[in-house]
Amino acid sequence: MTTNTEAAIKITLPDGSERHVPRGTTPLEIARQISPRLAEQALVARIQRNGVSELIDLTRPLEADVRLQILTEKDPEALEVFRHSAAHLLAAAVLELFPDVKLGIGPPIEYGFFYEFLRPEPFTPEDLEKIEAKMRELAAQDLPNERRLLPKDEAVRLYREQGQTFKCELVEEKASEPMVSFYVTGKFVDFCRGPHIPSTGRIRAFKLMNVAGAYWRGQEGNPQMQRIYGACFFTQAELDAYLHRLEEARRRDHRRLGPELDLFSIQDAAGPGLIFWHPKGGLVRKLMEDWSREEHLRRGYHLVFTPHVMRRELWEISGHINFYSEYMFGPMEVEKGLYQLKPMNCPGHILIYKSRLRSYRDLPLRLAELGTVYRYERSGVLHGLLRARGFTQDDAHIFCTPAQLEQEIAGALDFAQAVLRAFGFDQFEAELSARDPATPEQYAGTDEEWERAEQALRRTLEQNRIPFRYMPGEAVFYGPKIDVKLFDVLGRPWQLSTVQFDFNLPRRFGLEYVAEDGTRQQPVMVHRALWGSVERFFGVLIEHYAGAFPAWLAPVQVVVLPLSEKFEAYARQVTEQLRAAGFRAELDNRNEKLQARIRDAQLAKTPYMLVVGAREQAAGTVSVRHRSGGDLGARPLADFLDDLRREVESRAAL
Repeated sequence: MTTNTEAAIKITLPDGSERHVPRGTTPLEIARQISPRLAEQALVARIQRNGVSELIDLTRPLEADVRLQILTEKDPEALEVFRHSAAHLLAAAVLELFPDVKLGIGPPIEYGFFYEFLRPEPFTPEDLEKIEAKMRELAAQDLPNERRLLPKDEAVRLYREQGQTFKCELVEEKASEPMVSFYVTGKFVDFCRGPHIPSTGRIRAFKLMNVAGAYWRGQEGNPQMQRIYGACFFTQAELDAYLHRLEEARRRDHRRLGPELDLFSIQDAAGPGLIFWHPKGGLVRKLMEDWSREEHLRRGYHLVFTPHVMRRELWEISGHINFYSEYMFGPMEVEKGLYQLKPMNCPGHILIYKSRLRSYRDLPLRLAELGTVYRYERSGVLHGLLRARGFTQDDAHIFCTPAQLEQEIAGALDFAQAVLRAFGFDQFEAELSARDPATPEQYAGTDEEWERAEQALRRTLEQNRIPFRYMPGEAVFYGPKIDVKLFDVLGRPWQLSTVQFDFNLPRRFGLEYVAEDGTRQQPVMVHRALWGSVERFFGVLIEHYAGAFPAWLAPVQVVVLPLSEKFEAYARQVTEQLRAAGFRAELDNRNEKLQARIRDAQLAKTPYMLVVGAREQAAGTVSVRHRSGGDLGARPLADFLDDLRREVESRAAL
């Protein structure tokens, strides 16, 4: 092949080898040269030139020297392109069945894709079945995804003639070049920068899941679109595994299990997003909070309590009125003054710090509170215990000298991991959230302060060998933060623990301490929450354990079941001995068959059932059943008490 003419370009492959090919050669043609099998498996290409990397279609002509990588199903990056192509397949199917719909956007998302449509009538489950069938029909036709370019004014005119007002809006706003990129899939034409997989034939493992409403471009007041969501994977086995996990997640949904197990409720009469803890849930909460308070005291924290409502001026000083007002409930007038429900606990802890002059000898000062806060969350984002309007944070604020900062951050991170492990979690990941340098006006503090704070958090993570991801633009307005995410039994990540640096509030409130040299200095402040909130963590616990809490957390640890009323006195004696030993035991002497009472105890997720009859009464034993292990046989009650005590004291997760 010619290598020394202007018509040739150099292609560098991932293994470092080079090929010289005619200008205009496509990645697909190069894949065929490398291996026919690679060409069959190829989905998209990655090119790199002058330090810039981008994904392109396999049919895009190469016009200059580049580094080239052919991506297949083995490459995670290809999955997003694959799902984007599935979204186009969905839109093509919908337009064939419902030609009058107006098109919105159709991006790939985690586990699949969605596409937005405006249609007067709601899509029904029967419609989804028809649409999915049409998608399979179009996929079987192996329609090519062809990229075409149109002048911008022609593209606008085309969409205007079709009545596709949302697409017209997108072209006018987002098309910055004179020529606009479109993709054609059969009869379907969509404004899209791509890339896409070569054709629809590869899209086989997908399923339409549901329809949800969403305002156009996420803004209230805009037309409400219908989003059709779909799951999509490379293989049917992957899709089946995902659907199984989804079904398992539904089975574990705390919004279903909470009322079923009589743990909590949300009452319409009181308002959305407000949690009512029932006796059993309240007991679990007490166990959680008792453990937390003891552990805080052991680690050198001081427990405090602050009011739920304070003067509005306090929130003006803190900056919440300027930076956080959209999440705050409105002020209330009291004696011609304005008061505010607290959305956070930090100003209250600051007032405690300011109640007297502090010395460097007082620092670090760690103030902890299980403090209830109130935030105005939109009704559309409320989600049971996980996103509520009133919730209790396991909040703490650490006031320290700059020299103590990194040690305190390390201690907070160690505490966070210890707490999560105590409740049965052993997989974590961390994220370092920084500000977006493009929008400094959205953050308090100077560039130098942000740089210093971010570096302190980064050094702490690195020195403690905690892997983390860097997340620019994810910081809170008053400082950078570290978020610790746990993974539950289904492998789902949950963001709970957070450690946040704050140089803003100490300055706003004029905090000081007397340094060793007698000068007045400004302390450093660290915000820290381990569960995030009691409610959110409890919701995660319910889903992690599917409501079957370990024995140390179970609201009822043992239920005693007499075979008949003849053995009720012995059953009552056993129940009293359990309670005297400090266990949470109940007697179920209802006039029901034994199997029905066993089933009810299992549905209530009670860890142990003790069946007593003539043999047990004569021998002073109990027949032990476990909610998942079945019949464990007859045992002396004293032995059962010893084993249960060891299980509870070890906080065993099973």
